[in-house]
Amino acid sequence: MSSRRRGLPRAADLLIAVVSLVLATPILLVAGVTIRLTSRGPALYRQQRVGRGGVVFELFKLRTMRLGADPIGVGTAVTADDPHVTGIGRFLRRFSLDELPNLFNVLRGEMAIVGPRATLPAQVEHYTPRQRRRLDLKPGVTGWAQIHGRAGIPWEERIELDVWYVENRSVPLDLKILAKTPWALLSGPGVAATDRYAGAAPDSPLRRAAEREVESGERR
Repeated sequence: MSSRRRGLPRAADLLIAVVSLVLATPILLVAGVTIRLTSRGPALYRQQRVGRGGVVFELFKLRTMRLGADPIGVGTAVTADDPHVTGIGRFLRRFSLDELPNLFNVLRGEMAIVGPRATLPAQVEHYTPRQRRRLDLKPGVTGWAQIHGRAGIPWEERIELDVWYVENRSVPLDLKILAKTPWALLSGPGVAATDRYAGAAPDSPLRRAAEREVESGERR
């Protein structure tokens, strides 16, 4: 089965996570203090995401949005001019520094260094059987979709890239993704979605669900 294709071993994930956290400690401390001083709420953001086999876990991130801006259901994508993103949040999101706490999820065994993007539970409800292949592996801090456009590509395209990774996973591929991740972070493209529906087609199930949620919120 392709879901059993070998990638980086768990020992490598742990080593990379520990070393990265040690190196990132000053960044986390400065970012945490800045978040607390410039906006109301905690520095650490916790959110329910779906991991391997459909198991829901608590994802850790640095908070980049104002309190009360949590996505409802499938949620909408974060655009460059999203008013809910804080000043420091824009900087953190630009370089994906807000995702550094994901490394704690790696230590806890909920995530891997390389893997599919961790997704929201409500989005999984709209997956096709093929798209659910995305859940065959642990979600990753970085991955094939992240180095091919990050948030700048439509939901379905991002999912398909993750499914391709699941079917083609290997140690050389993981190393290639790791080598390309710094450039993907520094080059800029894909930092924010093209629109609140991530550029998804009008007939996209995820887009239709997000549109219904927006309409419902506007009526309240």
